[in-house]
Amino acid sequence: MSDKSASVDVPIVSKATAEVTLICREPLGISLAFSALFLALSTGFVLGIFIKYANTPIVKANNRDLSYILLVSLLLSFLSSFLFIGQPRKVTCLLCQTVFSTIFSVAVSSVLAKTLTVVLAFRATKPGNRTRKQLGKSMANAIVLSCSIIQVGVSILWMGISPPFPELDMHSQGGQIIWQCNEGSVAIFYGALGYMGFLAAISFIVAFLARKLPGAFNEAKFITFSMLVFCSVWVSFVPTYLSSKGKYMVAVQIFSILASSAGLLGCIFLPKCYVIILRPGMNTKACLMKKRRS
Repeated sequence: MSDKSASVDVPIVSKATAEVTLICREPLGISLAFSALFLALSTGFVLGIFIKYANTPIVKANNRDLSYILLVSLLLSFLSSFLFIGQPRKVTCLLCQTVFSTIFSVAVSSVLAKTLTVVLAFRATKPGNRTRKQLGKSMANAIVLSCSIIQVGVSILWMGISPPFPELDMHSQGGQIIWQCNEGSVAIFYGALGYMGFLAAISFIVAFLARKLPGAFNEAKFITFSMLVFCSVWVSFVPTYLSSKGKYMVAVQIFSILASSAGLLGCIFLPKCYVIILRPGMNTKACLMKKRRS
């Protein structure tokens, strides 16, 4: 089989390369690349705002460090979409799926940790409750670290059993020859997606139950909507991905990465940026105490 593939590679490499680089020059590729760059710059801008106003109440609420971790992971997720564009090589095929799944696991686990922080913070305000001791960096870091380690373990297993690799697709685009990344183990690929979906579903359920908890700057309602967007994108991704062929499979995955990450960025952080920049009077300790009393 290797001799046959080697004999096929030689006469058609230039045609395959021309076909794949076309996605960077045609409107579809340009729009995806521009969207990824714009969203990455927007995430960097939001991160800069949070760093500048790090000591204000709205930034410190619901664990400031988790907000930084989530923003950095969203920034990396937007940038990781560039790995899917262009001629796939052995290294890029390995990085595409493993980097994408690991970064998203960190992002979703950060959202889960923020959601549990909201619930535990409310319980800690009750008299005689000892859950205050469970709050802080240790609990949040443990959630993010443990959930991310599981995904890293899945990626290592993936690389050891059947890693992704570049291949030639000569049938899906009407005679055109296209380089693409084969996922290797399809079961592990969808298993990684399923694990992210599991974390997102838990985050959505906990946030939905906590959305009406009293408290200033309660993020639960924003997390609920962001997880609804996130889950909707990836639930629709599976049938769309399976029904797509050739370079459009890559476009579907890039769009899903950008749309789900943009949902997290917009739903969780834009309301805070609105208060920080346009309503600074609400970003005070006095306003915080007033909301808590109400």
